[in-house]
Amino acid sequence: MTEAVSFDPAVIAQMLPFNPFDPAFHADPYPVFAAIRREHGEAFRTPAGIPIVLSHAGVTSVLSDPAFGWGDGPMVESQKLSIYGEPPVRFLAMQDPPDHTRLRGLVSKAFTPRTVARLRPVAEQITDRLLRSARAASDDGEIDLMNQVLRPLGGLVLTEMMGIPEEYHEQAFAHSMDSARGLDPDFTLTPEQASRRDEARLWFADLTRELADRRRAEPADDLISELVTAEEDGTGLTEVELGIICVNLLAAGFGATAAQMGNSALALLRHPDQLAWLREHPDRIAGATEELLRFDGPLFLLTRAALEPARVAGLDLAPDEQVFLVMGAASHDPAVYEDPDRLDLSRTPHRVLGYGHGIHFCVAAPVARMTTQVALAALARQDIELAVEEPAFNGALVIRALAELPVRLGPIR
Repeated sequence: MTEAVSFDPAVIAQMLPFNPFDPAFHADPYPVFAAIRREHGEAFRTPAGIPIVLSHAGVTSVLSDPAFGWGDGPMVESQKLSIYGEPPVRFLAMQDPPDHTRLRGLVSKAFTPRTVARLRPVAEQITDRLLRSARAASDDGEIDLMNQVLRPLGGLVLTEMMGIPEEYHEQAFAHSMDSARGLDPDFTLTPEQASRRDEARLWFADLTRELADRRRAEPADDLISELVTAEEDGTGLTEVELGIICVNLLAAGFGATAAQMGNSALALLRHPDQLAWLREHPDRIAGATEELLRFDGPLFLLTRAALEPARVAGLDLAPDEQVFLVMGAASHDPAVYEDPDRLDLSRTPHRVLGYGHGIHFCVAAPVARMTTQVALAALARQDIELAVEEPAFNGALVIRALAELPVRLGPIR
């Protein structure tokens, strides 16, 4: 079993094959992954004995093998949350079967093609409004695309889907960044970051309880109403389960969707030939979004535990032993993707891991994909260029995201 590790950069350097505190690594991690692959192969142990898997085949094997799950180790314990005076419970994303199977079945009922179709025009209207507002607030056409458009867009679509009233938006947006950053392993978080994470999640849980009470009395066309009434085999969600699920959606949903949009926008701006291709082929936006998800997706690092003696990519794991899955490296695996470090929107990417794989594949992926397609289509209609050479990333490991994205906007195309 992997022991809990307090925040100590020297210790962390022995646990991971890259420096998670190096801004240069976050700016462009893919050459680092390629160098690690050349030196160590597709799977190996770090000096601290931590199993690391880089290959697409190894990652998908772990994520689809019932011999692996979350288990009960320190990674899970640190992410549990106690709400409504009840004992600590784990998020939906960290549940193992059979509990995960039941809860996932109930949540999936709310993420339907009808939901995506209803939200698309809403996302288009929000995108247009945010871009116009950002333009109006700038004297010289320079805006922070990440914080003025993309992050609010992801949040506003999510709050619309969940039915969160406008008076809560400002606090929800403020808490979302702390909550999403807290998805990283505890040993990479400072005590202050961990404290802000817990405070944010408790606020989300209290908000969910308040809104659920309202929806039971007056149902609406939103996600919380769907979850309040969802049943499987005559059984619905308990109050605590509903709270934990909504905290999970808010913790990951705000951050992951905004991260994908920001990473994708940056990739397009750094590859003007591909941006030109997208402008010439607007009907190919769905496939282009998948390639961008592969090229620099938000889901960067995952962990799993061996639930029994297991073997992956030549490594033998003992029960309860944690394995680190480097999703960013798997998405650039040359055994799966030809010339993986080249962005090619015309390619048909397959087996993309940007939203995970297996039973924990992101339940909200259809909404995140739709929102990203809407945002990128709108950006392709702008006269837009980077305002800085190296926009800063936020340093997170689970959800790779930009801290800012300064751009210059010219006339609307």
